[in-house]
Amino acid sequence: MFSVGIKIRWLGHASFQIKSNDKVIYLDLYRSKQLRERVPDDLEPASVVLVTHSHNDHCFPEAINEVRTDDTIVVAPKDCSDKLDYSFESIKPGEEATFQDMKVKAVHAYNVKRFRSPGNPYHPKGYGVGYLIKVEGKTIYFAGDTDIIPEMNELGLVDVALLPCGDTYTMDNADAAEATKIIKPKVVIPMHTWDKSIDDFKNGISDTDTKFVSLKEGEEYTVSD
Repeated sequence: MFSVGIKIRWLGHASFQIKSNDKVIYLDLYRSKQLRERVPDDLEPASVVLVTHSHNDHCFPEAINEVRTDDTIVVAPKDCSDKLDYSFESIKPGEEATFQDMKVKAVHAYNVKRFRSPGNPYHPKGYGVGYLIKVEGKTIYFAGDTDIIPEMNELGLVDVALLPCGDTYTMDNADAAEATKIIKPKVVIPMHTWDKSIDDFKNGISDTDTKFVSLKEGEEYTVSD
């Protein structure tokens, strides 16, 4: 099949749609009332749905069920079984599997300096994951809810990084810029922004070779060679 490129569409918050040939992949699909008002419900059926952790704004059964078919593969941490009333796949950090001819590797995602209370991080190590998604010879890093962590040094070649930068529960702009310098992706796309300015993120990587792509909700970016 002739490829028209990988299309990455930001659906708001930490939610993305990726189209590759005849495959449609959703990442942390979340459809709050506010997002539905801003991004139309025109989502195609899913080939694969990837969930990073069980927080409601990342594991949102109502949205997943709207795109899930009998052929859809859902991949999520095991504790998402409290919300997902059907069988799904689960891979731990370091494990790799192939779903619908797409290679997916789970990687660590956790907080080291953002806490609910002293010693109690919002996302402790082992609670959630990020994913390395390999399609059409490209690698997309979906970071999940995370701070800067040592494991970012071990990701390998990344073509597109989807990084949170809204602070409180994840990296802020300065952290996301620093993470970009560690990961060295060809392209970085901000997410989990909480509608805050991302100018400091953009300015923080102005001295790197990474292309900064800011998407509005519903907009897409085509990955090129």
